[in-house]
Amino acid sequence: MIDRRIIRFFRKHHVLTIATSVGNEPWCANCFYVYLEEENALVFTTDVDTRHGKEFIRNPLVSGSVVLETMVLGKIRGIQFQGIVSEPEGEMLSKAKWAYLKKFPPAALMDTHLWVVKLTMIKMTDNRLGFGKKLLWP
Repeated sequence: MIDRRIIRFFRKHHVLTIATSVGNEPWCANCFYVYLEEENALVFTTDVDTRHGKEFIRNPLVSGSVVLETMVLGKIRGIQFQGIVSEPEGEMLSKAKWAYLKKFPPAALMDTHLWVVKLTMIKMTDNRLGFGKKLLWP
């Protein structure tokens, strides 16, 4: 079971950094996201013509982060994750689209291409619990 603090953190924030690697060349990009708790997945949009969009197709294994920007050491919090990215279909596409447009209504005016990262590993650092305190899943 995922720690509720991790779920709250994902829900509170809206920008992730996602990293790809193809041909021994790393790359990262920032995207708006929404968290789907039941699926333990992140939904975001990016064009298939972007570098990271092309790389998702070649290697769906990704990593990334969501962080709270602060200079106060005792308030540092952030998540690092690993997952498998895919283009949602069927019921998952409907659920992902509904959740994404609910959080980001202006996206309905654009041609959005949705992706889903099914999370396989999560590490949250929360210094409010003690310096360097980590919450891990699984």
